[in-house]
Amino acid sequence: MSNSVPPVGALIVVDVQSAFVTGPGAVPDAVRLAGRTADLLARARAAGALVVHLQNDGPPGAEDEPHTPGWELHHPVEEGPLETVIRKPHDDGFAETALGELLVGHGVRALAVCGVMSEMCVQATARTALALDYRVVLPHDAHATQDIPPAQGLGDRVPAAVVSRVAEWALGSDAEVVARAADVVFGPPGGAPGA
Repeated sequence: MSNSVPPVGALIVVDVQSAFVTGPGAVPDAVRLAGRTADLLARARAAGALVVHLQNDGPPGAEDEPHTPGWELHHPVEEGPLETVIRKPHDDGFAETALGELLVGHGVRALAVCGVMSEMCVQATARTALALDYRVVLPHDAHATQDIPPAQGLGDRVPAAVVSRVAEWALGSDAEVVARAADVVFGPPGGAPGA
C-alpha cells in the first residue's frame, strides 16, 4: 500500500444500495465496486475513522423507494459513535441532512468519498465538501455509474467508465483522485493534521 496519500478522517459511502449493486439495475462491474467499498469500510473502521453511509430516498415507484428491497444498504452497518446512516432526499449528501454538522462535530477536515452514481450523488457530495473546504479523496476504482444510453441527435452510448472519469475530472484540481481504493489511508477524525 502506498503512503503517498495523507490519511483522511472519514469515509463517505454514497448510496451503495441493493438496487444499484445487485440484480438487473446494478452498475457495470458491481461485484468489483462492492469489494472495493467493503475494503474501504473495513480499513476505515480499523483505523478509527468516521464512517457515514448515505442512503438515498428515491421517489415513489423508484428502485430506491424507501423501505423497498432496492433501498436497503448493501453493506452491513456497524452503528456506533463512529458509524452512522444518513438518509438523504437529494443527490448532494449535505443538502437537508446532518452530514455537515456530523463532520464538524468529529473534527473531520479530510474525507474519502466512494459509491454510486459517479456523476450524480458522488460528484454532488464531493463538490459540496470541496466548497466547504474539506480535503476530498476520490478513489477511482471505488465509484461507479451506468452507461449513458444513445439519444437521437445527441450521440452514441457513453460507457459507464467514461462517465465516471468525466465526473472525476469535472471536480477540478482540488479533488485528490487516486487510482486505487487500496491507496487511501485512514486515521481517526481530527487525529492527524488535515484528517
